[in-house]
Amino acid sequence: MAAEQDAEGRAAARPLLTDLYQATMALGYWRAGRAQDQAEFELFFRRCPFGGAFALAAGLRDCVRFLRTFRLREADVQFLASVLPPDTDPAFFEHLRALDCSGVTVRALPEGSLAFPGVPLLQVSGPLLVVQLLETPLLCLVSYASLIATNAARLRLIAGPEKRLLEMGLRRAQGPDGGLTASTYSYLGGFDGSSNVLAGQLRGVPVAGTLAHSFVTSFLGTEVPPDPMLAPAAGQGPTVDLAASVETWLERVCAHLGLGVQEPHRGERAAFVAYALAFPRAFQGLLDTYSVRRSGLPNFLAVALALEGLGYQAVGVRLDSGDLLQQAQEIRGVFRTVAAQFRVPWLESVPITVSNSIDEEELARLAQKGSEVNGIGIGTSVVTCPRQPSLGCVYKLVSVGGQPRMKLTEDPEKQTLPGSKAAFRLLGSNGSLLMDVLQLAEEPPPQAGQELRVWPRGAQESCTVRPAHVEPLLRLWVQQGQVALSEKLQALVDKLSASSPRESPMVGAA
Repeated sequence: MAAEQDAEGRAAARPLLTDLYQATMALGYWRAGRAQDQAEFELFFRRCPFGGAFALAAGLRDCVRFLRTFRLREADVQFLASVLPPDTDPAFFEHLRALDCSGVTVRALPEGSLAFPGVPLLQVSGPLLVVQLLETPLLCLVSYASLIATNAARLRLIAGPEKRLLEMGLRRAQGPDGGLTASTYSYLGGFDGSSNVLAGQLRGVPVAGTLAHSFVTSFLGTEVPPDPMLAPAAGQGPTVDLAASVETWLERVCAHLGLGVQEPHRGERAAFVAYALAFPRAFQGLLDTYSVRRSGLPNFLAVALALEGLGYQAVGVRLDSGDLLQQAQEIRGVFRTVAAQFRVPWLESVPITVSNSIDEEELARLAQKGSEVNGIGIGTSVVTCPRQPSLGCVYKLVSVGGQPRMKLTEDPEKQTLPGSKAAFRLLGSNGSLLMDVLQLAEEPPPQAGQELRVWPRGAQESCTVRPAHVEPLLRLWVQQGQVALSEKLQALVDKLSASSPRESPMVGAA
């Protein structure tokens, strides 16, 4: 296996991000002459999270990256030597120095797939010592990612398909790694984007953000913009003093709203003008720093209408306190009357985004029929998974040397199913899910239209099912340490390699 130094893979997890007993077992396997015994482990969960009926499989990408870069550095080996018995045979540490994942094969559910209890998210096979060492890092990479993706999917189902959901929980996350994982896998679970810039840089997650209350309160209203002039959006025509235009519009807006022109906060208005000068094509107002009705809303409207005169359209407003649902309805009503009064039709539909410790119950309220909320920012409730902080994934040995292994224990729920397995999803004629089926890998796969006798989990008796469609669930992702290619891509590589082995850019690319 090529020991490529993938910086992101190294960041995802290091080999020593593990429990000490993995290293002590490794020494035991090596001392017993069993380091190279072929073994298979399964990574799965026992119960659906949040009291729900499903989970989403996630973290596979990070696992593949980790496996491709797995190598104990000299400092890692030296530390292990310091915590293992001092009389440990030095040859064991030489063995560790040579370890990589070139003998490891991984089958897994594709990223984002529906997953159910007992069905492996990952099947990991290879030399016993190595695949044992992989247990804790793989659990760490898969468990939280799958929990976050599932939590995000639940929130998306509550919100419905139309609301824009933004993850903004980095400052509430359990550390930097937790923050990056949450931002990455909430997007996988159905969120539209994140406030986390690093997630955008490393993972391609769409990022979004405007301004905080600190930006607004930093202005007193006495500040003079160094350049208050703004050119029309079309790029032609004279520039306009935006601050002066806003003051003119404020008088008209306040008259329409029945407010005194002195009521809207000068500092807030200066902040909005400064932001509009920086982002004339993406102006958004944060309305609740002082008073939504008497300050934030009229100040926003004055700036938005001044921008409209130059051909720009404001992109939205945000609320971060109070009764979000009621305020959104009131703001939408004002937008409609102002749009009619000043003949600015687009103002009616300016998006309203809300945030402020939104949980599942509040989200359901904001998503109800008739809600005027368009976007919802969620932080703590998505990144910390307060309803269930852990998915409880486990990593269990199912075979060694081709022979099945089974854990019995005193707790029936913790018993494992022995042997290397295949997994299939059985579907009805309308595409509805009937069940997922586990069977031994050597058994013939179920066929569409044929009756199948199965034993549901926890049931005392079998039942029969006749699926209209059958889908294999576990796909090959890593084979002998190399990222597996699809049959079509491998055929293309073979074709190009055979025709021009020295010139083909794909040769050796894997």
